[in-house]
Amino acid sequence: MTDARGPGHLRPARAEQIAGAVGTGRDTAGGATAPARPRRPGAATGVGTAGAKAAGEHARLNPAAELGFSGDPEQHGDPEQYGEGMLHAQRTWDGTLATNRLDTLGVNVERQRMETQDVTATVGLLVDGWPDDVMKSVLSVMDHTRARVLALDLGNVDGAGDVLRELAERYPDRVTAWHVAETPHWRGGTATWGESRMKLLQLDESEVHVLMETYVLLRGDALTPLIAAVAHGAVAAGWKGVDPGEGEPRPAGPGRVRALTGELMAVRRAQAFGALPAEARYADNADLELSLALPGELVVPEEPLPVVALEPHAVAPDYRDREARRNYGEVLRMLRAS
Repeated sequence: MTDARGPGHLRPARAEQIAGAVGTGRDTAGGATAPARPRRPGAATGVGTAGAKAAGEHARLNPAAELGFSGDPEQHGDPEQYGEGMLHAQRTWDGTLATNRLDTLGVNVERQRMETQDVTATVGLLVDGWPDDVMKSVLSVMDHTRARVLALDLGNVDGAGDVLRELAERYPDRVTAWHVAETPHWRGGTATWGESRMKLLQLDESEVHVLMETYVLLRGDALTPLIAAVAHGAVAAGWKGVDPGEGEPRPAGPGRVRALTGELMAVRRAQAFGALPAEARYADNADLELSLALPGELVVPEEPLPVVALEPHAVAPDYRDREARRNYGEVLRMLRAS
């Protein structure tokens, strides 16, 4: 199967539409800031000076004090002067502000959900054992998102393929499972990470393909912000960003980043074909190769995503270290050539 379709509902990449753009944060109306009008001598500025009528008659230095608030975020008024009722009002006010911030996050996600309702997205999973984690991970996608799951079972290790078959029967409209006899290369078999991920890309038909590890759990709709970033111009958006270099990769983000990890990453499927390192045998640092080869902006959403990670799935240390070094050597080669 090939990706012969056009971009569909995804917008072309445009830098000014991607998180992390420079701005002052002052113009919340979305338009240009109007030039300030010259002020008459003695006229009010609108910043706490409206009560001043003549020189020597000072403006209120702390208008909040008239309401029982000190203006100091560490203090909440004078209990002897204003009483416990005013202290309770301050705490209620503080709690309301916190609730409003949470409401704003919810509104933003709902707005993004409406904007991306026509964008097709599929979560791609490689199932290589750890059946309990597979169950939890897939259910978290079912519970918190509308995305489909496309999973490739490698050899039914430890019965993980049986769990996947059960999930596909429980959610026939949302979970598609493919089962192969090859066991993972990192567990002594022949199936490699690169070729397995490429098969998932080929089997998928969505505009946005989401790479996700089975030890990652969603605690809310973490996919909509990623899909929204891709729909508005990014080539990929992820949970975690990194800044690779000659030493160890360093965490990066939010906003634009140089590379993304593959624990949870949404990518334009059409661009992923040419960027995925199909020769990579193991995942560690191969996800960095993928993101560095993508032609466009990589972003981490500004707001933290509701995601948690279980204990990463362990493989033989000598294999893990050898393959991770091999993959990171390719990352460094790409960086030096760029």
